Amino acid sequence: MNKNLIDYLLHLADSNLILAQQNAAWCGHGPILEQDIALTNITLDLIGQSRNYYQYAAELIGDGSTEDSLAYLRTEREYKNCLICEQPNGDWAQSILRQFFFSVYQQKLLTVLQTIADSKLAAIAEKSLKEVNYHVRWSGEWVIRLGDGTEESKSRILNAIDALWPYAGEMNEAVSYEKSIHEQYGIDSSVLKLQWQEKINEVFEEASLSVPANSFLQQGGKTGIHTERLGYILSDLQYLQRTYPNAQW
Repeated sequence: MNKNLIDYLLHLADSNLILAQQNAAWCGHGPILEQDIALTNITLDLIGQSRNYYQYAAELIGDGSTEDSLAYLRTEREYKNCLICEQPNGDWAQSILRQFFFSVYQQKLLTVLQTIADSKLAAIAEKSLKEVNYHVRWSGEWVIRLGDGTEESKSRILNAIDALWPYAGEMNEAVSYEKSIHEQYGIDSSVLKLQWQEKINEVFEEASLSVPANSFLQQGGKTGIHTERLGYILSDLQYLQRTYPNAQW
């Protein structure tokens, strides 16, 4: 059993699933119908990607685990999602910026993962990247629209930056299982971090926004140390399965 690869897959799956659960709350509440549908479709993309990672992880674990048991029957400390994914939706600007930060991180990572020797993970990355490229474009356009829009929209995106920037850096700080997998496949985490920052700088400049000088970052999500928000998210996400174990439609 490749423990590092399993942890790596669970990290990727958990981040997608938790962000999807957060985004799903916008369904029916978006500012206009077209954007409501767009974010809902992104949510479905993230769920589909998480399923692929969970299925691969379950196969490697080999103890009868399934995508459902990994998603619904683990506790907060067993989840390895990035902390930014569990941050509250806030207003539209905060949800948009959260998606943008995460999607750029995904885009840079998946671009490399699609070329690695692990054929299953590479195939998942290749398929996911096609979806994530759209996520980056859509969320980036919204960041620009908000930053370079009205006084009200500018104020909201600035508040979102203040709220989310301390959690953004964790995505590019590799923990032990990431370091092991990246070393195995020749992935340079420092290059991914630089590419992420370059894309953020590019969009922020077009949006007339400044990247915060504060480099402080919150960490812990990738190793199971979470904010109190994750418990509330999981209580909603896992309620049906835990109340009616093994229920089927």
